Amino acid sequence: MERKPRIDSLRNRELLVGAAKAAFTESGVTVALEEIARRAGVGIGTLYRNFPTRDALVAAVYRRELGQLCDAADTLLAERRPDDALETWLHLLLDYMATKRVVGPVLRADPGEGMRLYESSGAALTGALDRLVHAAREAGRIRADIGEGDIFRLLVGMSYGYETPGWENSARRLVGVVMAGLRSVG
Repeated sequence: MERKPRIDSLRNRELLVGAAKAAFTESGVTVALEEIARRAGVGIGTLYRNFPTRDALVAAVYRRELGQLCDAADTLLAERRPDDALETWLHLLLDYMATKRVVGPVLRADPGEGMRLYESSGAALTGALDRLVHAAREAGRIRADIGEGDIFRLLVGMSYGYETPGWENSARRLVGVVMAGLRSVG
């Protein structure tokens, strides 16, 4: 029988993933693993017990970011009007894209789990976006003639140049412009 992970082990793992995300965002994925352990408040041995390779840590950061973004769609729909949920989620998507910009090349270079994870993320994101757009359209909060594919094409345009400085500020302004155009009149 397989044992459940201890609570302190789960906590350490989450601390490491959070510290890795922050360190990767600030310094890139080549940041010293010792620095990530220090930021998480654990020893390097704890890092290696949880993540035997840098690639495993990168994949864990990406998996968590993807999961949080997809889960946020349902949470936002439960807490807000559908159009507001969509707008908030689009801003969260920009945060995710900023992380993906840093860790994506490492995932794509890994012919195993990293590449599978990277390639499978599109379906999860599309599902979350579809739920948000459908709810907003059904509630009459965005134009009835807008489909999920339309929003996806807008996102492709907003992501153009996401590897350049200043991209994120421009994209956040565009979310407001897009939402103003999508909302129903009346």
